[in-house]
Amino acid sequence: MPQRCSWVPDDDPLYADYHDREWGVAVHDDRTLFEFLILEGAQAGLSWRTILGRREGYRQAFAQFDPVAVARFTSEDHARLMTDPGIVRNRHKVAGATKNAIGFLGIQAEHGSFSNYLWAWTDGQVIVNRPRSSEEIRARTDLSEQLSADLKRRSFTFVGPTIMYAYLQAVGVVDDHAADCFRA
Repeated sequence: MPQRCSWVPDDDPLYADYHDREWGVAVHDDRTLFEFLILEGAQAGLSWRTILGRREGYRQAFAQFDPVAVARFTSEDHARLMTDPGIVRNRHKVAGATKNAIGFLGIQAEHGSFSNYLWAWTDGQVIVNRPRSSEEIRARTDLSEQLSADLKRRSFTFVGPTIMYAYLQAVGVVDDHAADCFRA
């Protein structure tokens, strides 16, 4: 069995697959960036394992993570989603997904793509950290605080600095694979 980051349970193939194939891998595809924006916001106050286990439910509920479709969700769509057992049924998070989709489309219009906007924060470069222990991984950074503030200014929700740091890790803007991880 390969050595993984310490946060990956040895007995959880879903977590292992996510770690091995996605976490820390640079993403430039806007739909995938939108997917992780929705999923990281949904994770607020919950475990990432809870969200990973419902990822397919989110995919179905949120129009395959099409931001144009999600931006058009109505209060009727929100009511329908509040009965969907495949997602976390929190009315603020459901409504927030639509609000964030609208903001996401605004950023696309302004910057040509959400990817252009996001990667401009690091001049297109991945920030590589090689923590030697889980204690060295920070929950937030200056970058996540600045990104959070800018998104909030644009009326996004569920984009606090800690959520944004997890997002940056998930989409590979930040690579926090441990020094002894096989992905490092």
